[in-house]
Amino acid sequence: MSKVKIKIRKGDTVKVIAGNDKGKTGIVQEIITATNRVIVEGINVVTKHVKPSATNPNGGIEKVEAPINISNVAFVDPTSGEASRVGRKVVDGKIVRYAKKSGEEIK
Repeated sequence: MSKVKIKIRKGDTVKVIAGNDKGKTGIVQEIITATNRVIVEGINVVTKHVKPSATNPNGGIEKVEAPINISNVAFVDPTSGEASRVGRKVVDGKIVRYAKKSGEEIK
C-alpha cells in the first residue's frame, strides 16, 4: 500500500461524500493508517453479535461504528460549515493546517 499523507485528524468534523451515509457529518473518533480508514461517530453503524463474556455476561446485539475509507470523507470548514480540502503551510517556523476554501487556519 502506498504511503499517503493523511490530512484529517482525530477530533475533526467531517462530511461523508460517498456511500450509504452520504451527506451526514460526524466527528472522527479514530484513524487507521494501515488501511487508510477512519471511524466516524454515528456513521456506518452496523449490528454486531457479541458472545457472553466476563465483562458482558448476557452477550447480545450491539450497534457499532465500522470504519470507512478516508477518501469517502471531506473535512468540514469550521467557519463556513462546508466541505473543504486541507492544505499545509509554514507559519512562524511551524507547519499548520488550513482550510483551502476559506483560507482559515485549523486549530
